[in-house]
Amino acid sequence: QVQLVESGGGLVQPGGSLRLSCAASGFTFSSYAMSWYRQAPGKGRELVARITSAGGSTNYADSVKGRFTISRDNAKNTMYLQMNSLKPEDTAVYYCHAQRGLTWYWGKGTQVTVSS
Repeated sequence: QVQLVESGGGLVQPGGSLRLSCAASGFTFSSYAMSWYRQAPGKGRELVARITSAGGSTNYADSVKGRFTISRDNAKNTMYLQMNSLKPEDTAVYYCHAQRGLTWYWGKGTQVTVSS
């Protein structure tokens, strides 16, 4: 059974940091490109960051470049998103996504709220 389980979300003040984790099971994690998406209230789901299967290449949405860092540990079947200098506009549900070719999986999401 495929599972992607996000954790690490919560309430943080502007300028603060959070580290999200995505624990994967039920598929060959190291063969899949992994991504973080987010969806704010009333908005569509948007790509935040993506990392290739071996971790050799990453890309980011312009809105998070220089503040967020995506990484993965294939030995632990886990992906991470380090989020620094958080802004109120980063408030959203953050989703983990795995893709290989036409096969993809989604996690259920973790809420991140940036507010004073």
